[in-house]
Amino acid sequence: MAIRFQYNKTSLNNLGKQLKMRQKALPTLQSKESALRLEVRKAKDYSARLVADLEAALKKYDYLAALWNEFDPGLISITDVELETVKVAGVKTPSLKGITYEILPFNAFVKPAWFADGVAILKELSRLGIESEVYLEKSRILEFQRKKTTQKVNLYEKVQIPGYKEAIRKIKRYMEDEENLSKASSKIVKGRHAAEEEEEEL
Repeated sequence: MAIRFQYNKTSLNNLGKQLKMRQKALPTLQSKESALRLEVRKAKDYSARLVADLEAALKKYDYLAALWNEFDPGLISITDVELETVKVAGVKTPSLKGITYEILPFNAFVKPAWFADGVAILKELSRLGIESEVYLEKSRILEFQRKKTTQKVNLYEKVQIPGYKEAIRKIKRYMEDEENLSKASSKIVKGRHAAEEEEEEL
């Protein structure tokens, strides 16, 4: 990215302001990047733990496999998954607030005794699955924002800040050269005037 500038004081001042702004913002961006990196890892780990818990729970209830044929799948259904927005390191992410289930009434005297347990098991399994998906989405959003922040850090650190410093150095050198030339030419002019005055006096 080439930084456009002119060889004058206005351009020098503008570049100085831009440089200061980026130097001031860089530490904040760097700390945001490391915070996001940590939060991405946490969200991925928690999602993986929930998936492992779900698999463990499914294995735990393997012994009921034959009984599930008797279970009425229409007995329980999810009517709503309530999410809320939570800010993590300045990024809006989803968080599971609650799951609303609709449980159809059933006659405990007619249906097998374990039906009530079956409903509780299905609630737990669905909660683990849904929460795992929410955390997976959370980690995806955080990872996307982390990548954007890393790009901005790299842009500031490796391109813009060195570019502004170089442009400022060039302008200052140019202005110093101009000043030295101006002084030298005024000395020459003064020298000529003095020589002319001496000639006139003679």
